[in-house]
Amino acid sequence: MLEFIRRLYLFLIMVLVLLAGPAAAQENTNLQDMKKQLEQMRQMMQNMQSKHAAEIEALQKRIKELENRPAGLSKKDQERIEGQKKIEEKIDSLVKEMKAEKARRDLDALRSAAKARAAEKAPAEKPEETVFKAGSIGQQAMNPEISVAGDMFYRFVQSDDEAYADHWTDNEVERSGFFFRVLDFHVQSYLDPYSRFKAAVEVHPEGAELGEAYFTRFGVLPNINVTAGKFRQQFGVVNRWHLHSLDQVNFPLPIQEIFGPEGLNQTGVSIDWRMPKMLGASQGLTFQVTNASNERLFTGEFLGWPAGLVHYKNYRDLSKDTYLELGATGLFGPNSRSGWRDELGNLHDDHGDRATMVLGADATLFWEPTEKMKYRNLLWRSEFYYLNKHVAPFDNMELGQDIVEAYGAYSYIQTKIARTIDIGFRADMYRPDTKDYFIPHFAYIHKNPYRWQVGPYITWQQSPWVKFRLEYNHLDGMHMDPAEDRVFLQCVFTAGPHKHDRY
Repeated sequence: MLEFIRRLYLFLIMVLVLLAGPAAAQENTNLQDMKKQLEQMRQMMQNMQSKHAAEIEALQKRIKELENRPAGLSKKDQERIEGQKKIEEKIDSLVKEMKAEKARRDLDALRSAAKARAAEKAPAEKPEETVFKAGSIGQQAMNPEISVAGDMFYRFVQSDDEAYADHWTDNEVERSGFFFRVLDFHVQSYLDPYSRFKAAVEVHPEGAELGEAYFTRFGVLPNINVTAGKFRQQFGVVNRWHLHSLDQVNFPLPIQEIFGPEGLNQTGVSIDWRMPKMLGASQGLTFQVTNASNERLFTGEFLGWPAGLVHYKNYRDLSKDTYLELGATGLFGPNSRSGWRDELGNLHDDHGDRATMVLGADATLFWEPTEKMKYRNLLWRSEFYYLNKHVAPFDNMELGQDIVEAYGAYSYIQTKIARTIDIGFRADMYRPDTKDYFIPHFAYIHKNPYRWQVGPYITWQQSPWVKFRLEYNHLDGMHMDPAEDRVFLQCVFTAGPHKHDRY
């Protein structure tokens, strides 16, 4: 039994040994497989770590930013702070670039200076051009500037010619037709740094005459200029202008009736003083002494006492777009003549001591918006005239010396409606005296004589050299010239360097 048990025990041990051999082999195989899998997993982890290293770094940076974020700031505020930081970084970068650029320019400047210094030592290849000067003016600038201005128009007149015979007037009946009024030759030149010469020769179909010729010396005394020669006098504003430079076709009625069709133009000396400013306004004073050669106002001759004129101007800017100019004028002169001969050659000795006085006032208001100055503006100008003349009517000598008075005024408004188009309207009025004798333009026998005129107009500035104007005038009144209707189509053309001058 024991033997059986012993043999059974041995048998079982042998069976276990036989069974244990394959199991151990299998276990060794499984270990090898596990090692291979672990190696593969380690390799995969390394690959994943290297692949996502950048993402891990960004996440770590973000974690640090979140840790450093101030408490209580919203995401929007944090983005704004980050934007400011980026701007500061950009500014720092630009500053560095500017410093580098400045250093480069300084270096280039040093190099240029060195080259220039080196070039100074080398002989010049070309001699310098010689420029001849008189004072501080080049010789080429000493040549006079010559300009030409032409003034022509078509005029249509509707009036009763027979009515002129029933009126006390010496005016000629105006006709319809084409008229070349004047061809002006303007010459001007700076003679030296202190002097200027200007002249205007007027050529009419009937002949040529000297319009103006005067010499101006600047700075005789501080703010004082002196002019000598023949010139249109500074009575008001418009009388100073040439016909082709007027805003309308003709001078206003008061100027034509008191001074004559071409205004006040005499020979003498003018002193212009730019006065100190007063209460923010610029001031000017003009004093003129001339021959009393105007036939309507004075003796009409060169002999005798001279005539004197004083004009005061006050200019003020009301705003950046608007200015106001006011003026006052006084004109005084003799109108008695000694040793004059009549049409028959008889000698007359006029012992009278008679004088003529003309007073005037003018006002100009001009608005032009700075931002639209080429397209919009508005001008309003008015002048008033008063005449006081001592006379000795030769057709009624028993009256002896007498005084005639007359006054007149005009006003016009003009506006720019486009870059090249101006429209306007002018109204004139003139009232002479009532006497028992007739003096042309100044005294009428009929009671309460007067004359008025109204006229709209439109001006097209084709270019700075050519302009066209269409104007209508209606004239009427009492005991002077009969009523008239006039239509003008005017063309003014200019050529030369100073075509914009009004005088």
